[in-house]
Amino acid sequence: MLTGEETNRQLTSYCSIGETEDLIREINKLIVKHKEEAVRLRNENRIYRESITSISHDIRTPLTSGKGYLQMLQRDEMPQEKRNEYLRIVEHRLDNLTDMLNQLFEYARIEAGELQFEPELINAGNVFAETISMFYEDFVSRNCEPEVSITEKPCKIMADKQAYVRIIENLMKNALVHGIGGYQFVLEEENKQCLIRISNLTNTVEVQDVDRIFDRFYTTDYSRTKKTTGLGLAIVKKFALQMGGDARAYLDGNRFTIEVRLPIVKY
Repeated sequence: MLTGEETNRQLTSYCSIGETEDLIREINKLIVKHKEEAVRLRNENRIYRESITSISHDIRTPLTSGKGYLQMLQRDEMPQEKRNEYLRIVEHRLDNLTDMLNQLFEYARIEAGELQFEPELINAGNVFAETISMFYEDFVSRNCEPEVSITEKPCKIMADKQAYVRIIENLMKNALVHGIGGYQFVLEEENKQCLIRISNLTNTVEVQDVDRIFDRFYTTDYSRTKKTTGLGLAIVKKFALQMGGDARAYLDGNRFTIEVRLPIVKY
């Protein structure tokens, strides 16, 4: 009897007749596959809805906070020192908001296939050194100087330079969010690949985070409080794959490591 209800029940047969039995077996395989796909889609949709809700909250927070400080700045009697402090806070809130919106826009373009790469031959070591140098003061302000090791041998890769720089920037920002010291930044040639290894001590990344660290919108509890979108490492993975490479994460005790590998061009 047809009820219009999707039960996902498998077919059974009281007779074993060659082709009929084979047909039932194949139909049951399709039913199982359909059921598993439906469960996967429901989970993805749930995670997506929860992520959008969280991101919406994270966007509203700096806007609300910034508005509050701007209202206080309108008070004529406020001392100039306090006024300057509030202006710095507003600027910081707006910088955080801009960064989140840029990541959302960038990831949306990736998913829509609108981000076109323009590969060129670049010296991966030189660009790596230039990019991490921009974050030097951020680490020094934490009273820790990273250990940096870059191969002296020219490491040439065919890559979109902006995307490559974005990979490094996102890795640096992730290290700043989760790191508590012991920073090690390495670029070397290994097995005909350009290997980028970013490693740091952490007390916020746990074993269960590692397998999902590159998932879109995934954030640890700590990074959620730091107002990150959970897209930085997802973009790293997407860009690495787009350029013929890959990205992996490891946790050994309290040392968290991310490795990005890109193919080297021999010339």
